[in-house]
Amino acid sequence: MASLLFVTHPEVVIDPAVPIERWQLSHKGIERMRAFSRSPVCADVRAIWASSETKAIEAAGILAGALGLGFQVSKDLGENERSATGFLPPTEFEAVADAFFAEPNTSIRGWERAIDAQARVREALLRILSRHEEGDVAVVSHGAVGTLLFCSLSGHAISRSLDQPSQGHWWKAVLPSLQPSNCWAPIAPC
Repeated sequence: MASLLFVTHPEVVIDPAVPIERWQLSHKGIERMRAFSRSPVCADVRAIWASSETKAIEAAGILAGALGLGFQVSKDLGENERSATGFLPPTEFEAVADAFFAEPNTSIRGWERAIDAQARVREALLRILSRHEEGDVAVVSHGAVGTLLFCSLSGHAISRSLDQPSQGHWWKAVLPSLQPSNCWAPIAPC
């Protein structure tokens, strides 16, 4: 039975001088993604998609290289749009992210509304799957939109309680029903 494998990029090099969407994977993130790419979880992947953000493209490239596949990019798989604030120090970011999930119908400090990000990533996934032929499809993207998609597919209200615990996690959903078969699991030990 084929599955959707939703993967979030692992650790990145945080550089406030670089736009967030251009952050790269850290050495630790690269090593964790390499380990995951060799795991049995990825064995049946036949198609790979990534968001257009550098960290997701790099992670998808590692997965594709390990599996001998190419990958495609979709801007609509990107993280929730938050350029209104740009980089925020960790404590401030966590507070704004809490509000983003708690008030999904509201733009928090100019960020894309959670309900809009959820609809965007779900529509992108449905477009991808409408052309998918066989085997598992992996989507390499980001934590917030992965959580929003998981909430939608599992019938839960938007909630940060279902968010990944840290960068570099995955969940699967059965195709074609898109019913999630597990919650977040780490791609490799941290």
